[in-house]
Amino acid sequence: MVYQYIIGVVASLLGIALLYSSRGKKKSIEGSMEIQRKECFQSSDNVACPSDFGGNEDIIIVGAGVAGSALAYTLAKDGRRVRMIERDLSEPDRIVGELLQPGGYLKLMELGLEDCVGDIDAQSVYGYALFMDGRSIKLSYPLEMFNSEVAGRSFHHGRFIQRMREKAASLPNVQLEQGTVTSLLEEKGKIKGVQYKTKTGQQLTSYAPLTVVCDGCCSNLRRSLCNPKVDIPSCFVGLVLENCKLPYANHGHVVLTDPSPILFYPISSTEIRCLVDIPGQKLPSISNGEMANYLKTVMAPQIPPELHTAFISAIDKGNIRTMQNRSMPAAPYPTPGALLMGDAFNMRHPLTGGGMTVALSDVILLRDLLRHLDTLSDASALCKYLESFYTLRKPVASTINTLAGALYKVFSSSPDPSRKEMWHACFDYLSLGGVFSNGPIAILSGLNPCPLSLVLHFFAVALFGVGRLLIPYPSPKRVWIGARLISGASAIILPIIKAEGVRQMFLPAAVPADYRAPPVK
Repeated sequence: MVYQYIIGVVASLLGIALLYSSRGKKKSIEGSMEIQRKECFQSSDNVACPSDFGGNEDIIIVGAGVAGSALAYTLAKDGRRVRMIERDLSEPDRIVGELLQPGGYLKLMELGLEDCVGDIDAQSVYGYALFMDGRSIKLSYPLEMFNSEVAGRSFHHGRFIQRMREKAASLPNVQLEQGTVTSLLEEKGKIKGVQYKTKTGQQLTSYAPLTVVCDGCCSNLRRSLCNPKVDIPSCFVGLVLENCKLPYANHGHVVLTDPSPILFYPISSTEIRCLVDIPGQKLPSISNGEMANYLKTVMAPQIPPELHTAFISAIDKGNIRTMQNRSMPAAPYPTPGALLMGDAFNMRHPLTGGGMTVALSDVILLRDLLRHLDTLSDASALCKYLESFYTLRKPVASTINTLAGALYKVFSSSPDPSRKEMWHACFDYLSLGGVFSNGPIAILSGLNPCPLSLVLHFFAVALFGVGRLLIPYPSPKRVWIGARLISGASAIILPIIKAEGVRQMFLPAAVPADYRAPPVK
């Protein structure tokens, strides 16, 4: 159709240029880094602790998840003395944080941590399959410009975290301890360190010029460091499917159902994770069988037939897990001596699996900023300098955050005819292939996290939907729905962009903090 070609010209000129300019920035990863591993990291019951620094730490990291472990490793490789305090060193058991996008895997390679997805039965992921009303499309990641190693990875979250912790603890200048940080130590407006309780109940304090708080989505420390506006749009109900194969091997599967999407992806060679999204915070009871009945009667009829038997079997086994999906824009209070990272700082709906990509990108950015400094002792000057961190992270983080929030709203069913039209338009737009699918998938995968490209494709979908309504014969009702569609699309994406920060997202160079120079030595 004519309107398809018009959209194609616009998307081709901007989308292709943005995609390939981003690909050209790819750094080659040469060889593997040899490290001296110390056999000090032990499993759940014991604390891993290299030699004490005698209170001469450069950095304290609160939390040993993806962000904390990666940061500890890369800063220690740069010669910093790092104390990392984690509440529980046993293997985590979560139903999210199991899919690392290709953009995140590239960051893992840049940090020298790619071997952390080895020997844990991680599965390569090469794209997504999208299902709606009995139809399906396969959307492959645009990986042609990368070597064969580069792909997404899916795995058991706990296995990956343990490998990351082991890698960090293998360095002699990382001290990993099990303890619960109860408070930040403040003196004259500056954070001097932390107070924490050990596994045995002993109260201790630790001091360092910089404390990085990355203690997860339920952080009890972030209130003094940011303005936490946490939204809980939905909950995930998690199952593990066994003895079945996905319709598209090595792909994540998104099934557009009523009332909201269902995700399937492999987490080992024999297991498939299923995440059923339920809007709101009120869930059917698991204990009295309401949840099992809901999954069998409402959701099971909407999933692909190939997965139906395994889905019912997983419900009957009774191992049903739930978790709240949180989103929180980054709104930091620059504080001398402290910095927020990871889910403690910024969260987005986990539909697109972008959280670990954002965390690893932030780790690389902070590492590069700190490399310019010989000392971290001047807390005020360091705080002023690190304001640039909050600005420089915005284009990548905000693009991934905005996409997650917008896609979730688009893919959630609504009685509004314009929202239903947007739902179908998105599926058909991606079905066109070429730049129509490569552009959005490059953004989702973290390979081209460009804000302009995201907004372009989002409104191209809306225009595509309007074209479907008006051709061949527009009627007053169709014109009205088309106008509502454009208005609805704007109402979805613009508030998310506003919350992320328009200038920081699209024009970071216009923000004064972008030009902050390192403190004078």
